Order: sequence, then structure tokens, then C-alpha cells
Amino acid sequence: MIRCKKCILNENFPGITFDENGVCSFCNKSQDTDLKQHIIMKHQDKFKELISQYKRKCNYDCIVAYSGGKDSSYTLHLLKNEYKLNILAFTFDNWYQSDFAKKNIRQVVKKLNVDLIDFTPNFEIWKNILNIVKESNFYSTKHIQRASDICTTCISLIRFSILKIAIQKDIPFIIFGMSPGQSPPASSIFKTNSSILAKMQSIIKDPLERKLGKKVSPYFLSESDFQKTSFPYIINPLSFLEYNEEKIYGILKDYGWTHPQDTDSCSTNCLLNSLGNQIHLDNYGFHPYSFEVSEMVRFGILERNNALELIEKKQNEKIIKLIMNELKV
Repeated sequence: MIRCKKCILNENFPGITFDENGVCSFCNKSQDTDLKQHIIMKHQDKFKELISQYKRKCNYDCIVAYSGGKDSSYTLHLLKNEYKLNILAFTFDNWYQSDFAKKNIRQVVKKLNVDLIDFTPNFEIWKNILNIVKESNFYSTKHIQRASDICTTCISLIRFSILKIAIQKDIPFIIFGMSPGQSPPASSIFKTNSSILAKMQSIIKDPLERKLGKKVSPYFLSESDFQKTSFPYIINPLSFLEYNEEKIYGILKDYGWTHPQDTDSCSTNCLLNSLGNQIHLDNYGFHPYSFEVSEMVRFGILERNNALELIEKKQNEKIIKLIMNELKV
């Protein structure tokens, strides 16, 4: 199998080509270091400006998608301690949240004195959603490049559940703890509006409603939500703030956060991730985290050999079989 000499993308990755030196087209099109740094600094300033504009204007300054994983835990730490924001955390329990993650969530929100909403979807509906998405070539090539179908589905339901709360409570910022490889700096601060949100939502809501009916509607924005006049920013601060995994783990240790022993190499919160990874590998021939870790290699955050080690580790077959039986996959 041909694999890029600089990053770790292989020949099965959609749209990839290689030059005579074995370097992929994504590396060759990557922005130079100076331009990346300029974009990062610009977004740092923009974030500070937005905070000064909106801080303490509502009951909560932001709502944070909190999985209990290392990145979202570190994001909570930064927002609370560095930016002094009043935070509402939101956890989406997809029925396969690691027990370690559950403990970490309670440890971190307790020490940070953060309010938490813990939401678990109806299992039967959730099971049906996952089976539909898995079998229907549901997502575009762009989605397939960046995450497994299962992971994209989780993120979509989290996104719209959080949007509903933010819109109804007039919370100005929705914060995600995505790594720099998941969310590029240039798109890390995004102002939503009703038109954009309607288009985003229709991509997943419309086909699900055609299959499952109105029972999926509670997980999405309603017509009354779209009638609001104020819509939140969606922000991924780890895209433009310092990101150093060794430092992150050191900080989280002080909160009693412990690394899960039951998840795959690319997750610190979710058991379902292993199944999503395996299905993606079987269907498309490349690991769903390939793009993320390749970006981190380009950013100089991750060494190439460490990135390869992450995606080449076998998935937990015992966990996969257990979940497949429960979901009737």
C-alpha cells in the first residue's frame, strides 16, 4: 500500500495523489508555517474580542460539548481558568461512554464548579439511527475523509442538541474541544444563522425522518428555534490555542482525570469508536482518524511514527462484538 512519506495518508484516501517523491497532494497543498501562525494569531485576537463583547451578558457565557475525553476536559480547564467564563457543560451519552469517562466527567465538573447537562437518547431510536447511517452511504466524501459514519452521527446529534439549548437560553458561544487536526484554525470561529443551520440540519435530519418518522425530531432544531433573532458562534479554541498533549495530561492529572483503559488508541471517552473505526476501515480502506493525525503531523504537534502507531493499533474485538450484538449489526 502506498502511503505518504510526510504524513500517513494512504492511496485509498479520497482525492489523494502522490508526487514523484511520494508526498501526497494534501501535504503539497498545506499552508506554510508563517501563514498558519498568522491565522492562529488572528483567531486568538478574535476570540478575546468576542469574549469582551459577550461575557456576562447572559446566564451562561458558553455551552461546552463535554465528552470527558482529554481534549474537551482541557478545553473546560482553559475556559474556566484562563478566560473566567461561566460555563454550562453538555454531555451526550451514546450508551457506550467509557466508565472511565463518566468518572472523569464528574471529577472535572466538580473541581471546576461547572453546571452539567447529561443527555442520553432513547436506545431504540439511537440503535435504528446507527444502523441506517451505517448501511446507506449516508455521508458525503468530505465527511468520510474526516470521521467514521458513526462518529459523524454522534457529533451531528450533539451539535443540534447543543444548538437547541444555546438558542433557547441565549448562550452566545458553543464550544467544542476538537483537536487542531479536526478543526483547522481558519474555520475555528463560525457565526451561525438560521439559513446556514437549516441547510446543515437537513443533511442528516431529512433522510432520518424519511426512514424513522417524527420520532427523531426532538434531537434537532424546531421551527420555533429558527424564528429566533440571535444565533450563537461555534468555536473550536484548541485550533488556535496552545496544544501539547504532554502538558494537557499533566494538567488533567490535577483534576483526578485518568486515562481510560477500555477505549481504542484514538479515543479517551467512547467505546463505540472502535466499531466506527473498524467499519470505516472495512468500507473505505483507510482509518477515519488518518486525516486528523496527518494534520497534526503537518502542524508539528505529532511525530509521524507516533501517528502511524495510533492508526495501526488493532481495534478492541471484544468490545466490537458486544456492541454489534446489542445494535444487531
